[in-house]
Formats: sequence, C-alpha cells, structure tokens
Amino acid sequence: MNSYNLTPEQQVMADMWERHMAAEFEEKSISETMETMTSDPFVNHVPVMTGGVGSTEVRHFYSTYFIPGHPPDTEIVPVARTVGKDRLVDELIHKFTHTIEMPWILPGVMPTGKRVEVAVIVVVQFKDGKIAGERIYWDQASVLAQIGLIDPREVPVVGIEASRKVVDVAQEPSNRLIMRTSG
Repeated sequence: MNSYNLTPEQQVMADMWERHMAAEFEEKSISETMETMTSDPFVNHVPVMTGGVGSTEVRHFYSTYFIPGHPPDTEIVPVARTVGKDRLVDELIHKFTHTIEMPWILPGVMPTGKRVEVAVIVVVQFKDGKIAGERIYWDQASVLAQIGLIDPREVPVVGIEASRKVVDVAQEPSNRLIMRTSG
C-alpha cells in the first residue's frame, strides 16, 4: 500500500509491515518473517485463537501452520490502512480456494475445494521499529458459510457478500438478513 503524509516513524512501521507481509506471502520465509519482529512477539488470530506468544511459539506457528497453510491462489487485497503512534491497522480482503489444510484459519477442517473471500482486520503493534504483536480479526461464520459448514439459510450469516460490500458498499444490499426475517 502506498503511504501518504506519514511521519518518518509511521513510515518505518508501514515499511516494516510491508516487509513482514512479503516475507510471509511472497518469500514464504520463516527467518525473514521473524527478522521483522521483536524478540518476544505475539500473534493472535482472534476468531480461532491460533498463533503464539514469544519467539519460540510464534516461529513454530509460522513455520508449521501459517506460512505453509496458504493455498497457491491466496491473494491479499488491501482496502484501507490507518497508522498511529505505535500501531498500524490494515483492512484487507483475504481470498483463497480451500484446497489444502489450513490450521491457522480452519483448524481440523479438511480441504473443501470451496472459494473463500473474507474481510480481515489486522492490528499490528510496534516496539522500537519492529513488530511486537499482531491481532487479526475476521468473520469466522462467513468463512464457515463459504466452505459449507454453516447453512446461511438457517442462521443469520452471510458469505462472500460481506467482503464484496467492504470493497464497494453499493455492491450488495444492506439489511438483507433483516428483510429475510421480517414479514
């Protein structure tokens, strides 16, 4: 993402985050990913509580579950970024086809072959210019609906429409779930 009107300190954070993302998704390098982090980082994927606390756990998580846990067609689409004093928040669309086991997002779920697109919020905490921690949020019900583990006709949940509405608010109608239940 292009960064505009950032202080030099904010630019350092944005650059470090871009380097981290490239190490994870392009180079797929554990060592390069860990080089962007402090000596005692944490990663918390909030909906499923995957990740780790401390360098040993985070390295194990990245090397065992996260970096190898992305299908070949994984795509990360930036939507918006906010940079503060010691935090960066990215809003992204994470797209993939569930063709491999993905324990970081779907622990215990065998590949379904289904396409998934989900809006993701990443809160990145910095200390001394490096990543001290990541808290990552997404709508797990939407993911489960898209792979067929939740029936959106039976519970108030949407699938891919949610990420489409994040990218373009007019692309999907508002209040569809309300209209479905009122009558």
